[in-house]
Amino acid sequence: MALISTYLITFNEEDKIENAIRSVQWSDEVLVIDSFSTDKTVSIAQSLGAKVVQVEFKGFGDLRNQALSLCQHDWVFSLDSDEICTPQVAQEIRQKVAAQDCDVFYVPRRNFFLGREVKHSGWYPNYRQPQLFNKQSFRYDNLPVHEGFELIGNAKVGYLQEAIWQFPFKNLAESIVKMNRYSTLGAVKKRQENSSFAKALGHAMWAFLKHYVFKLGVLDGWQGFFIAFSYFEVTLYRYAKAVELHQSDSWSIEWRKKIAASISKE
Repeated sequence: MALISTYLITFNEEDKIENAIRSVQWSDEVLVIDSFSTDKTVSIAQSLGAKVVQVEFKGFGDLRNQALSLCQHDWVFSLDSDEICTPQVAQEIRQKVAAQDCDVFYVPRRNFFLGREVKHSGWYPNYRQPQLFNKQSFRYDNLPVHEGFELIGNAKVGYLQEAIWQFPFKNLAESIVKMNRYSTLGAVKKRQENSSFAKALGHAMWAFLKHYVFKLGVLDGWQGFFIAFSYFEVTLYRYAKAVELHQSDSWSIEWRKKIAASISKE
């Protein structure tokens, strides 16, 4: 039977990493790609038998490709630190790898937020990107956040039926921290180059409506509202930060001129 490597990427995940690692101890290798955590993440991972490798964070795409290069086995399962692989998923993974009828698999996710499962809002089945694949048939692009992927050769794509569990935010405070980080990373994407504050607001309003109305977030109660609002925020700040990024030099020059002019008048 083909062997399977599981990798997790981490940074200060001491509250989540134990459950994630324990859920994949059935795999033949558990590799933690850590970006120099300052909490107990590394010691917890090592105590559970995971191999920890320190990799400087240069964006999620780069980080994941480095993870693939460090995995010993061709078959790779990617699990985030806020996810749990259920026994049912583990069994299905073994079956799929043994059958090898596909090279790349999407894995559905059940998301839990603020004490309840989110069944709408675009969060189920939430096929983010393939999480089980033969690394000879798959690689990530190098985008800093929301990285994409590329299939190699004539890779055949399949879907698992069983869902992993995800707990994306411990609380609202953590969701705000992630929103700020992801909007900063996303600001450098090429599609944001010609942004404006008006476009930022327009994209943000559409993001809210898409998740709250068209993806039926309204049926998820307050959880659905906060999810849609978080998409509003991350989209607004991503585009606004892109404006700031591309105009900061000119703004700085303009203000220096105004200050110099003001001083010369005194």
